[in-house]
Amino acid sequence: MTSINDPLRVLVAHPSADLYGSDRVLLETVQALLERGDRVAVALPGPGPLVAELQGRGALVEYCPTPVLRRSLLSPAGLLRLSGESLRGFRAGLQVLRRYRPDALYVNTVTVPLWPLLGRLARVPTVTHVHEAERHTSRKQQLALALPLLLANSIVANSRFTADTLGHVLPALRGRARVVYNGVPGPASPPPARPALDGRLRVAYVGRLSHRKGVDVALDAVAQLRRRGVDASLDIVGAAVPGYEDYEQLLRHRVQKLGLGQDVVFHGFQPYPWDILAGADAAVVPSRLDESFGNTAVEAVLASRPLVASSVPGLREAAEGYASAQFAAPGDAAGMADALERIVTDWDRYRAAAALDAAAAVERHAPRRYRHSIAAAVAEAAGPRG
Repeated sequence: MTSINDPLRVLVAHPSADLYGSDRVLLETVQALLERGDRVAVALPGPGPLVAELQGRGALVEYCPTPVLRRSLLSPAGLLRLSGESLRGFRAGLQVLRRYRPDALYVNTVTVPLWPLLGRLARVPTVTHVHEAERHTSRKQQLALALPLLLANSIVANSRFTADTLGHVLPALRGRARVVYNGVPGPASPPPARPALDGRLRVAYVGRLSHRKGVDVALDAVAQLRRRGVDASLDIVGAAVPGYEDYEQLLRHRVQKLGLGQDVVFHGFQPYPWDILAGADAAVVPSRLDESFGNTAVEAVLASRPLVASSVPGLREAAEGYASAQFAAPGDAAGMADALERIVTDWDRYRAAAALDAAAAVERHAPRRYRHSIAAAVAEAAGPRG
């Protein structure tokens, strides 16, 4: 009989090879397991920038076609495509499980619902980490994401709002999720914000380019500031969601329509946002819809920059208690412009508060705390093996 503290063979299932919020959290999870002495393999649907990061840490990477639940699949044609992808994914996933023979399966999102089923069929203890809280979607979509969690042995949620949402969607899940806040590595020594703004407020947005994320709201807010006589610019870091590239073109057209010209810069995807944030005076997270948490909000605080975020539950939870953070109603460009103007008007106070908040965020979101909690959750789910 082995003990709960003995090293494990862990298979991790993840829906993409990108390097956005949940992907970075995955890296912290993998690091936690490797530091515990576990052998870790990560099943990904294909190549991408995440692969080198995983392999550099010592994890194996298995390519495995995996159906990912998206709204576009919840149509007759989409469901037909999902059926075909599920059949291929089922076979490939079973092959990976048989080849790797893990002691535990860690599923890093509810958008790959096939994996909890595969874990149950293979009798592998399964931990599902929930990063989604989709209260704004239809009941059918919410249930499609939540039902596979009934097959998991253990559930981890990235916020109280996420855990509460699970119980709201499916009462059988109420109280089952363990809340573990994301570990967010910050810059080694963030440069302090400028002593004076010198006439221009430099604003940064970091994240996916999508209507849901509200990047156009940030553009409108900057345009409103300029109409009020407040000089401002916007740096946009991120790429469009695959299949929604037209949104980026709409943003570029809107820049020209608003007369922002050279005052808005599209930097594309950047694996690490710290240089952009270091050059900014403030950061915005203008999401239109529910967010389960807000890694980008935490990153702004860690970078010692005042933050303006949408007043949605996950973002409020991520930035609660920080004096340098303000909130505006989702989609409210005027409210976001008001908050940014307050930063300009009272720069010394917001600058000092941001420095204090950064120190607090380093402890609240320390990767070591996250790693300890996640490694414990996987080890407990696996249990002693005989």
